[in-house]
Amino acid sequence: MLRIAVQSKGRLFEDTMNLLKETGIKINSARRTLLVQSGNFPLEVLYLRDDDIPECVASGVADIGIVGENEFVERGEDADIVRRLGFSKCRISLAIPEAIDYPGLEWFNGKKIATSYPGILRRFASEHNLNIDIHVIQGSVEIAPGIGLSDGIFDIVSSGSTLVSNKLREVEVVMKSEALLIGNKELAADKQAILDEFLFRVKSVLVADDKKYVLMNAPSDKVKDIVAILPGIKSPTVMPLATEGWTSIHTVLDEKHFWEIVNQLKAAGAEGILVLPIEKMIL
Repeated sequence: MLRIAVQSKGRLFEDTMNLLKETGIKINSARRTLLVQSGNFPLEVLYLRDDDIPECVASGVADIGIVGENEFVERGEDADIVRRLGFSKCRISLAIPEAIDYPGLEWFNGKKIATSYPGILRRFASEHNLNIDIHVIQGSVEIAPGIGLSDGIFDIVSSGSTLVSNKLREVEVVMKSEALLIGNKELAADKQAILDEFLFRVKSVLVADDKKYVLMNAPSDKVKDIVAILPGIKSPTVMPLATEGWTSIHTVLDEKHFWEIVNQLKAAGAEGILVLPIEKMIL
């Protein structure tokens, strides 16, 4: 049995549960006990606070964990990064009151900055020879300047709407963060085998993310021109249609590539373009 530590609430919790669902691993979400076992895969889920996950994985309380890169870096625990997951993306930034005319990093010298990530901020200040007075706050960091607790903040930014609502302006991005799958450095062979199967499923789900299956019809004499436009994974599938002189072309594209080239495809003779979602891709 492999034990995975996951965040007990919040956006990362939702994204993690969606990933487990997409990999076919069934977890009874109604049973919000501390430890829940999957009904169809040798995996048990340990629900924790996000800042406890790195230590639990490093110490072996959990075998693997899904945690934000920001928390993993802040805690500095000795665990392996098994895979970057590409979701729950955000950045950790310095922000100041929007009315201040920001001249550059030197503005932070001698200033009091509120944060829940003192370790990351301390390293950043050292790298840039900044003398920052770090004021540690757990939660609601963004209100600190408005009530006189600090001159600025160092905190997670996703959309930036929270900063705007608190009359703050992001001025320096210190690091970018995404969800990480981390692992204990001393997994037993039987647990490693389960992890390998889990990783196979995760990869199949993540590779399919933002991929589309694209089908189109075209005159047979236009096939070469259309194929030259397509940036597919490999050579597209080309099949003759029942109507003489017409061909069906099938390929897989990143969604962003489709919108970049759709007008080129139409101009080259493609018709009846059909775009379908892909749930899994086994490479």
